[in-house]
Amino acid sequence: MANLTAPPRIDLQDLQLDDARALLKHDARNSEQEAGESPTDYLQRVIDGLCELSLKDPLTGLGNRRHFCSVLERSIESVARSGESVLLLLLDIDHFKSINDKHGHMAGDQVLQAVASCLAHCVRPMDTVARYGGEEFAIILPNCRPLFGRAVAERIRQTVASLSIPVAPLQNIQTTISIGGAYAPEWVRSTADLWIERADLQLYRAKSNGRDQIRLEQPQELSVSAEEKGLLFGNLDMNEMVALEAASGDTPPNAADKATNRVNA
Repeated sequence: MANLTAPPRIDLQDLQLDDARALLKHDARNSEQEAGESPTDYLQRVIDGLCELSLKDPLTGLGNRRHFCSVLERSIESVARSGESVLLLLLDIDHFKSINDKHGHMAGDQVLQAVASCLAHCVRPMDTVARYGGEEFAIILPNCRPLFGRAVAERIRQTVASLSIPVAPLQNIQTTISIGGAYAPEWVRSTADLWIERADLQLYRAKSNGRDQIRLEQPQELSVSAEEKGLLFGNLDMNEMVALEAASGDTPPNAADKATNRVNA
C-alpha cells in the first residue's frame, strides 16, 4: 500500500502577509481571512488578488503595460495560426504637458482617468485597453477587419473630443487624442516590438501632421510569385480554379479570366 502523507498544514502566522494585506486593502478588497475560510483558500485568494493588481494600472484601473504585452504576444500567436485580423491602436493625449502646467498634476490625473474610462466604454468586452505609459494608451482589437478599423478609431477620437472633464469647481476642460494603428501581418509570426514600432510610426505621423487625427497603416498582404502559384494551383483544373476564385469573392466571368491567367502564369 502506498504511503499517503497529509499535506503540510499552513500556519498563516508563519507567513509575512502584512504588505499583501495592505495592498489589497488599499484596493478596497477584503484582505482579512473570513470566518470559516480555510488557510489554503485564504492564501489562494490573496495570491489571486495580488496577481490581478500586478496587471492593473493603479491610477486608471486599466491594464498596465505588463498586461498589454502579454495580450499582444497571445494575439501574435493567434494571427500566425488562424490569420485573424487584429488591429493595434496607440493613442496619445494631445498637449498633455500644457494641461499639467496650466491646471496642475491633479487635473492631469483627472484627465487621464476620464480618458481611460471613455476608452473602456468605446470598445467591446473582447478588446484590451491598457495604459501604455504616461499619457499614452493602447488598444488591441481582435477580429477587426480593415473595413471597420478606421470607423472604430474615428468613433474613439470623436468620443474623447466630446468629453467635458471637471478638474475644479465650475471648471471643465476638453482634450483631444492622436491615434496611430497597425494590423498584425496575417499568417506571419511577427514580434511585439515590430508591431508596436509600426503603430508608433503612425502615431508620430498623426501628431506631426497636426494632432487630433488618425493614421492607420494598411494591412500587409503576402505576395505570391508565379512559380508559387503554379505549385499551389498547377494540379487544379479550370472548374476548380473558378470555384476557388468564387469562394474568395470574385464572380464570373472575371473569375474564369483570372483562373486562366494564373494557370498560364
